[in-house]
Amino acid sequence: MPPTLYRVTNYTLRHLIENIEGGRIGLPDIQRPFVWSAAKTRDLFDSMYRGYPIGSLMFWETGAEVGTRQIGTEAGDRAPQLLVVDGQQRLTALFAVLTGRKIVTKSFDEINVRIAFRPEDQTFEVTDAAIERDAHFIPDITALWDRGGYKSTVRQFFGRLAQTSGQPLSDEVKDQLEERIYWVRDLHDFHFQVVELGASADEEQVADIFVRINSEGVKLNQSDFILTLMSVHWEKGRRQLEDFSRDAVIAGLPGPSPRNAFLDPSPDQLLRVAVAVAFRRARLQHVYSVLRGKDLETGKVTAERRQQQFDRLAQAHTKALDLENWHEFFQCVTTAGFRSRKMITSDNALLYSYTIWLIGRHDFGLTADELRPVIARWFFMAHTTGRYSNSPESQMEFDLGRIGSLPSGDGRAFTAELDRIIAANFTGDYWDISLPNRLDTSSSRSPVLFAYQAALNILDAETLFGDQRLRDLLDPSVKPARTVDRHNLFPRKTLAGLGVADRRQVNAIANMAYVTWPEGEQSRADAPHEYWPRITDAMDPEVLQRQMRWHALPVGWEQLDYFTFLERRRRLIAKVVQEAFETLTGERPAYVPTTPADMIAAGESQATEFKASARWNVYTRQADKSLRHNIVKAVCGFLNGEGGNLFIGVADDGTLLGIGNDLATLESQASVDGYELFVRQLLDSNLSAPTATTVRVRFPEVSGNVVCQISVAAAGRPVFARPAKGGNGATDFWVRVGNATKQLHGDDLVRYKEEHWG
Repeated sequence: MPPTLYRVTNYTLRHLIENIEGGRIGLPDIQRPFVWSAAKTRDLFDSMYRGYPIGSLMFWETGAEVGTRQIGTEAGDRAPQLLVVDGQQRLTALFAVLTGRKIVTKSFDEINVRIAFRPEDQTFEVTDAAIERDAHFIPDITALWDRGGYKSTVRQFFGRLAQTSGQPLSDEVKDQLEERIYWVRDLHDFHFQVVELGASADEEQVADIFVRINSEGVKLNQSDFILTLMSVHWEKGRRQLEDFSRDAVIAGLPGPSPRNAFLDPSPDQLLRVAVAVAFRRARLQHVYSVLRGKDLETGKVTAERRQQQFDRLAQAHTKALDLENWHEFFQCVTTAGFRSRKMITSDNALLYSYTIWLIGRHDFGLTADELRPVIARWFFMAHTTGRYSNSPESQMEFDLGRIGSLPSGDGRAFTAELDRIIAANFTGDYWDISLPNRLDTSSSRSPVLFAYQAALNILDAETLFGDQRLRDLLDPSVKPARTVDRHNLFPRKTLAGLGVADRRQVNAIANMAYVTWPEGEQSRADAPHEYWPRITDAMDPEVLQRQMRWHALPVGWEQLDYFTFLERRRRLIAKVVQEAFETLTGERPAYVPTTPADMIAAGESQATEFKASARWNVYTRQADKSLRHNIVKAVCGFLNGEGGNLFIGVADDGTLLGIGNDLATLESQASVDGYELFVRQLLDSNLSAPTATTVRVRFPEVSGNVVCQISVAAAGRPVFARPAKGGNGATDFWVRVGNATKQLHGDDLVRYKEEHWG
């Protein structure tokens, strides 16, 4: 039998409190948001009073020797020998009530947890104003554990009870009630079973054990362990993260604060930023071991190495929490046209863009003014395309790798690399095909809708029929006299008369616009061909022309068939977004598509994939029908992602092979036209949606080799592929993630559909 990683011990509650106060047991949550309700604390005391089991606790030996000083602190700040892994909320509740210490609520208010006890029927309640006045309650049981407070509390209780009843209490009643009160006080001798994990257990084992014994199934993640490690060796650093998070939420603090219009950060989010800046890692998998002072090659842990790594983290931590950096970054978000958190669908887009801002500022020497336009462009791209929505760590690792290969201090190279990545995502096909397709939704939380709103802010657009600037109306600091919401251009009543009742079609993004209706018009339900000429006849032609451009209204739109109108307006909205984005460059450049040779040279990525062949097996040297499914899967992944390019005739390492062998298998149709026909038929027979408008097939010659380039635009709705074997229906859902194509099932599929398409 292998050795166990734990031992089981017993602690009394009194012993636990003493060890927490003495610093041997680390209970960092006493100063952090307490997520339990007061009612749960009441129920905990009631269960203990009745002798019910309340579950075991789990501690983890930190490996810190007695007297070890925390990093960067005075000699009095010692590292705890045990950390509470499971039972933090229970211990926080008990510690707060028995000691009278304040706890911090979710809204960062400091309060006392006050629990009342009614000896007559032996019940516990959460103290409120009515209980305070009720003589039958001891309103705050904390007094029972105060030094010298027990006897005076009992006397006061008896006095109030006698006064209320109008007669003295008998000795028999006093004895009975006091016995019950003493039982409450005696809870400090309540015994807890504690599972103590040894210091030899690593974070993965601790996480696994936690999940297996925790009835609520809560899963610990890597950031939990790093924050825990900070509690042992650098409590000051963890507290700074929490103070920063708290100050970002509380309004009206005197002096500068991290409060902003876009994000209420959490400590683990800020930690991720600092880790990415310090170690150029988005995945936290190995960061915990690095911070412990572990040499990843030898496995040896040393205090010296731990000190070095924490020093490195501390430098990045200081940069991430610097208020000037923080607010300068949000200026970039505002420059990108975003005005408030209502327009933000991805906190990751903010956090990772902030990471890149910090790297540009401190490692590449760019000024805030130089960074503002490029980071505005980066955030606009990342948020609009959902760059960090699915497998965000993998994508950020890729981005950090691209930046990490640049010469340190070369600000021009940094800016040029970001712009290269932006251009690879915002291609001509993206503006012409992908973005209009993604606008085919009614979601009020779609990233592409907010991209359009941001574009209207950048262009300083007015509301339709009005003179108010949208950027003012969307500014959270401005309180307009009359709110302006999005309204249906084709009213519901009109569409119902046309037989269009589906909510998704009625509330399609392309049917909604920010409108300031003239007096008396909003309550009407006229068709566009009725209200449009009536309203616009009185408008200045120049004003009308620019508002039609901003609000993407096709010429003669009011006379169009509804679905034709939606299709044309989606294309025009995409052009407005493109126009606004191009103003962020300070010029209006013509977009030059990246050449196939450049794409292949850059290697596989989120937007590029290579396949050696589609028909000819390069290993067996013969035709192989099984290869065709790889093409279907890859195209399906791009359709469900952000689009991209599939190159057939290119090996995984970028070696050019050409499609000569594939062409030979076509026999009488051995031409690029025959090959395109093969690709089209393959896709249309194996995917759940036609690809005529989303897939382009080209045959560029690269270094003397003809390859097949399949350019795929993002689909406006989910696309499924037929399985490789068995089944007639298209049931498999594939999506491009990083440089791989991944199949999603069940809850992951449902979640992705909601986040990606709304």
